Amino acid sequence: MSRIAPTFAALAASKKTALVTFITAGDPGPEMTVPLMHALVAGGADILELGVPFSDPMAEGPVIQRACERALKFNVGIGDVFGYVREFRKTNQTTPVVLMGYANPIERIGPDAFIARAKEVGADGAIVVDYPPEECEEFATAMRASELDLIFLLAPTSTPERIAQVAKFGSGFSYYVSLKGVTGAGNIDVEDVARRLAPIREHVKLPIGVGFGIRDGETARAVAQVADAVVIGSRIIQEIEATPKDQAVEAVQRFVAGIRSALDS
Repeated sequence: MSRIAPTFAALAASKKTALVTFITAGDPGPEMTVPLMHALVAGGADILELGVPFSDPMAEGPVIQRACERALKFNVGIGDVFGYVREFRKTNQTTPVVLMGYANPIERIGPDAFIARAKEVGADGAIVVDYPPEECEEFATAMRASELDLIFLLAPTSTPERIAQVAKFGSGFSYYVSLKGVTGAGNIDVEDVARRLAPIREHVKLPIGVGFGIRDGETARAVAQVADAVVIGSRIIQEIEATPKDQAVEAVQRFVAGIRSALDS
């Protein structure tokens, strides 16, 4: 078992909503990634999503696209991402880390090698945006055999057949994309999210995190009324962009602490 299920169980016992935070590995510089990971945890994040830089991040809006571009200028690749997780684990053995990205880097090193390295360095799972569940039975089985979770995206446009596939092959939690668009776009209609989650929960028994469009404590608190986790990414990247590099760690911790406070209020 990865660290994800026990984390959700502990939060549920405390009647708390999980806070899942995203940064892109290597942004704004390679030396910043591990300190930012620790800052997210210090601010109150329960699960970390660490983005693997990719040149064509199709699900991402301009904010995370820019983060990928900055990381790629430093030639940060999947091998570096494994290294950041290993370094993080030297002082944090408890916070789940999910690697988030696209199929190309995994296919380049091979799925078996990806799973072995992820397990070795202490990752807990992966979100692979362009791995549809219908084509993932073998990969999902191999991940689970290594006690890693494969987390799938669901969206307002997901069909009953897709929801059933996610229920069959997903583990850890499911990530509901609240908007018909890319990360960082639009505003969340919480009532619509609640309506759409109801039929999903009939099939998917995993905790459900909601992301895309959560930008502040008020929105996070509203989403927490209908979800098991809130996921924030683009807004954190914007905080990094708007802050001098030597102040980014402190700024990110302060921002996340504000979200955590809103969730717990």
